[in-house]
Amino acid sequence: MVNIIRYKYSVILLLVFFFNTRYPRYGTFAQNIEQLTKITVNEAAPETRNYFVERRSYGTRTETEPPRYVRTLNLTGIDIFRDIYWLDVGLDYRLRYEYRNNDFRRNINTVDEPVLLRTRAFLALREIWDPFRFTIELEDARRYNSQFNRDIRDVNEFEPIQAFVELYFKEGLGAERPLSIKAGRMAFEFMDRRLIARNEWRNTTNTFQGFRATFGQQINDWQLNMLAVQPLERLKYDLDRPIEEQWFYGTIGNWRRWSHIVTLQPYYLGLRQDGGRSNIDRDIHTAGLRGYGIVGNTGFDYDLQVIYQFGRHGTEQHSAFASTSEVGYTFDHLWLPRLALFYGYASGDRDPTDNKNQRFERLFGFARPWSSNDYFQMENISNPKLIFEFSPAKKLRIDTAYAIYWLASDTDRWNAANLRDRSGKSGNFIGQEYNIRIRYKLTSCIDTSTGYAYFKPGEFTRNTGRSENSHFFYIEVSINAFK
Repeated sequence: MVNIIRYKYSVILLLVFFFNTRYPRYGTFAQNIEQLTKITVNEAAPETRNYFVERRSYGTRTETEPPRYVRTLNLTGIDIFRDIYWLDVGLDYRLRYEYRNNDFRRNINTVDEPVLLRTRAFLALREIWDPFRFTIELEDARRYNSQFNRDIRDVNEFEPIQAFVELYFKEGLGAERPLSIKAGRMAFEFMDRRLIARNEWRNTTNTFQGFRATFGQQINDWQLNMLAVQPLERLKYDLDRPIEEQWFYGTIGNWRRWSHIVTLQPYYLGLRQDGGRSNIDRDIHTAGLRGYGIVGNTGFDYDLQVIYQFGRHGTEQHSAFASTSEVGYTFDHLWLPRLALFYGYASGDRDPTDNKNQRFERLFGFARPWSSNDYFQMENISNPKLIFEFSPAKKLRIDTAYAIYWLASDTDRWNAANLRDRSGKSGNFIGQEYNIRIRYKLTSCIDTSTGYAYFKPGEFTRNTGRSENSHFFYIEVSINAFK
């Protein structure tokens, strides 16, 4: 309890400090377009400077706030709402059929054909009562036609995934530099989504309860996010509840002053768990730096990240490392083909008998960028990947990839498949995956996605009892009620 009070007061003191400080404005204007290849300057309009450059790296684009399916009511095209600028609304329905032959996340080799349904509704009141704002987002997630027991990965019925109040000061830190303070239940994403994500692919959503503060906005040359929250325990049929023994806190920076060369994202994240009766005590600290950008008009882009973790894991000293790197090239062609090479690494525990834990703690990240099968997480992995993306028509996008997976430590686990050889004698080659995804925007309100992923097990997987290949096919339809 003393630690929780200390975290809360630390956040409050930092908020007071930043709120009473005024920051200078900088001198260049950057006009952004999707997948920007250069920064343009307009000294005549300093109040509208935009330093934001979108990343090009595969699968790392964060969900917006509010989410992309949300519209301001006066922009929905409904004439009677043309003057209602102060209300955001959204209604989204997603249906996905999956065919899984030998799903490595299950402990048996069989065919499963689940149907996943997810409905979301969003309502937010803003501007009219500033600085007071309010947001609520409801989700209903269900799964049918599966031979396995329902789990919290797919089922979370009638759940408010967001319900928070907000103090929003439009010029709290100066012109075009707002200050936002939120309290309540929230779902959000940061950095490249590998550590903090809503997890849009999965049928259910990562949610938290607590406090967030945002200094500045996306177009500014700098932006700072702070959080002190409790993860929520997902319950299939009851209201989710905070995990009382866990607190997740941290600071995430965005430095965009040099975004024509690099956008820098330094961050610190802390996870504290008081073990109680059923868990172990953990105090994990994560410090990282991400840098990404587009190299002028050359067609090249990059996304690099290094992460170090330290602290305590039960009675063990925790010391872990991870890194990701991706270099891509977009060809000068009407289809905008992009070829990229990715490599990701997250350490594993080297010796299960010593007093040290080197297994990287993935926190609350998104697993799918590692594998379209959803087989891998950001722990004990060494993963090169070749990616190719292109858009042969305005409404059509296709991406495909070939990936290889090794254990970073051959004595540690492959978590998703629940496989491990503590002796390390089974090798470290997990397997290889090929995948393809086709996305087509059928109408302004309907998006479709079709994908296939093939996984071939390697030496480690065969030696630990799973030797058959895996096939995964899906068809997904998303319907947005508003344009």
